[in-house]
Amino acid sequence: MEKKKQIRKPKKSINISNIISQKKHLAFLVFSILALFLLIIRLFFLQVIDAEQLTTMAITQQTTSEVISSKRGNIYDATGASLAITETVDTISINPKKIVKKTEKDTKAYKELVAKGLSTIFKLDYKEVLKKVNSQKAVETIAKKVEKDKVDELEKWKKENKITVGINIDEDSKRYYPLKTLAAQVIGACGTDNQGLSGIEHSYDSILKGISGQIVTSLDATKGEIPNSVESFVEAKDGYNLNLTLDVKIQSIVEKYLKKGVEKNSCAKGGNAIVMEPSTGRILAMASYPTYNLNTPYKTTSFYAKDWDKLSQQEKTNRIYQMWSVRSVSEMYEPGSVFKLVTSSIALEENITSTDKSGDFYCRGVQPVKGLEKGISCWTSAHGGQTLREALEHSCNPSFIQLGQRIGVKTLYKYYDAFGFFNKTDVGLSGEASGNFHELEKVGPVELATMSFGQRFTITPLQMATALCAISNGGYLMQPQIVKSMMNTDTGEVIQQEPKVIRQVISSQTSQKMREMMESVVVDGTGKNAAVKGYSVGGKSGTSEPTAGNRNAGYVASFAGISPTDNTKLVVLITLYDPQTKNHHGGSTAAPIVSQILSETLPYLGIEPDHN
Repeated sequence: MEKKKQIRKPKKSINISNIISQKKHLAFLVFSILALFLLIIRLFFLQVIDAEQLTTMAITQQTTSEVISSKRGNIYDATGASLAITETVDTISINPKKIVKKTEKDTKAYKELVAKGLSTIFKLDYKEVLKKVNSQKAVETIAKKVEKDKVDELEKWKKENKITVGINIDEDSKRYYPLKTLAAQVIGACGTDNQGLSGIEHSYDSILKGISGQIVTSLDATKGEIPNSVESFVEAKDGYNLNLTLDVKIQSIVEKYLKKGVEKNSCAKGGNAIVMEPSTGRILAMASYPTYNLNTPYKTTSFYAKDWDKLSQQEKTNRIYQMWSVRSVSEMYEPGSVFKLVTSSIALEENITSTDKSGDFYCRGVQPVKGLEKGISCWTSAHGGQTLREALEHSCNPSFIQLGQRIGVKTLYKYYDAFGFFNKTDVGLSGEASGNFHELEKVGPVELATMSFGQRFTITPLQMATALCAISNGGYLMQPQIVKSMMNTDTGEVIQQEPKVIRQVISSQTSQKMREMMESVVVDGTGKNAAVKGYSVGGKSGTSEPTAGNRNAGYVASFAGISPTDNTKLVVLITLYDPQTKNHHGGSTAAPIVSQILSETLPYLGIEPDHN
C-alpha cells in the first residue's frame, strides 16, 4: 500500500502587506530627501543668487516714494533786474479708476460729466479727455502749468458737482520771462518740464534746476501706510540764482538800434551786436535780430517763419533751433577789413613797420598775387604811397597784402593762436564754434594775401570782439564772461566770477598805437559815421564778400568801435548779414549803429566826455 505524500507548511508565513509598506516608506523617504534637496537648492537661489533682485522687488512693493521738486533758480542781469523767474502753478491729473458710480450706467454718465467739465475749463478736445477718463491707467495728466484763475474755476466746478475724489491738483512750477524778447537768444527758454532748451537756460541747466528731494514711506500688504513706520525724507535742493554780466539798459539800447539798422539796410539775414568791457572781458550786451518771445519759444518770427506751412517737420525744427541759437558764438563769418586791426597789431608788435613811416606801402589799385591772373583789387581807386595809419584809414587791401607778406604765415598763425582764434572762447554758451582757418602747410600766396585783410577764413563774432578787447585794453586777452555771479539759494552763499587774464598778446605800447590809429579811422577814414559828439571814438569798418560757390550768403558788413580811445571802457561790434542797400559797406551800414549805441551807453555808464 502506497504511502500518501505529506505537504509541508512553511515554518513562517510571508506577510505581503508588510513588504508593500516597507517599499512605501522607502519611496517616501527618497521623495522627502529629494524634495528637501530641491528645497535647499531653491533657498540657495532665493537667498544668494536672486537675493538682490528680490530685495529690490520687496522694497518696491513695500514702499511708496513721492518726489519733491526743486525750484529752478532765477536769472538776473548785472543790476538785479529779473530776466527769468519761476512761478508756482499747478498740474491737473485724474485717477480714472476712482471716477466711478455704483452702476455701469451711472459710471458712464459720470465719466462723461467729468470729461465735459475738464475739456471746457481747460479748452481741450472733449474726445481726448474722455479717452483719458476711461483709461485703465492709474493716473492721467490733463493739463500742465495751470494758472491760479483756472485752478479756482476747477475748484468751483468740483464743488458744484460734488466731486471729491479722482481729480488731483498738484503744485508745479512755470518758467516766466518778464522782459519777453530782451536778450532772448542769450537767456534761452525752458521746456514744459522746466529743462533748459537753449542759451543760459541750457548751458547752466544743471546749476539752475537744483536736485529733487524724496519722501519714502513703508506700506503694508493692502498698500496702506504702516503706523509708526520710519519715513525717509531727502530734502530738495533748489537751483542756484544767476546774475549775468548783461545790463538790461545797455541791452535795450543795443537791441533798439540793431533793429533799426537791420530794417534800414534791408538785411535779409538779420544782424548781431556785442558790447564788452575790455578791461574785464564782461559782456554788457549781446543781441541778435530778429529775436523771439521767450514765453512762446516755439512761435517763429520774421524770416524764420517764411513759408512755414510748406516746410517739413524736420525743416520746421531746424528753423526753431536757428532762431534760438546765439549767433555771437555759433555763427561763423568772414570778418573782412575789421581783421586788419589784428594784422596791424602783429606788425607793430614784431617791429615790421611803424604807424607813420612815409611811403611804407604802395597801392596801384591792384596788388599782384602769385596764382591769380588779375591780382587783388583795392575796394576803391589807387592810393599811391601810404603809411600804416593811412592804409588803415583807407582800408587798403593791397597795402595789407604787402604787410602780410612781410609778416609771413608762421608769425601770423602764432598770433592768431595767441588771440584765441583757434579755440572756443568757453564763454559758457552752448553751440559755440571755433575759428576755421587753412592748414598752415596749405597756405600759399593767395591764402596769405586774403588772410591779411580778413577773408577766406571764418571766426565767430565773439572771437573777434574778444580780440578787439585785447587790442584796446593794453594787450591782454581776457576770458569773456556772461555770468557775473551764482548764488546758492539754500545757504545764501555767492560765488563771484572774477575777471580772468588768459595771456598778454601784445604790449601796452602796441595797444596804445592801435587805439590812436583806430581814432584816426573815425576822424579821417572810413569810420566817420561812428563818431559821437563829445567823445573820442576809434574803430574799423569791414565788408566781406560771399565765398565762391556760396553767393546766396550775401555780403557781411561790420564795424568795430571803441570808446574812449584812452583808457577804453567799451568795445562794440556790429555785424549785418546780407544788407540789400546799394551801399552795403560797413562804414555806411554798421558804423552809424555803433555811434547810436555809444551815444546813449557812454552817458548811462557815467563816462565823462573827453573830446571837443
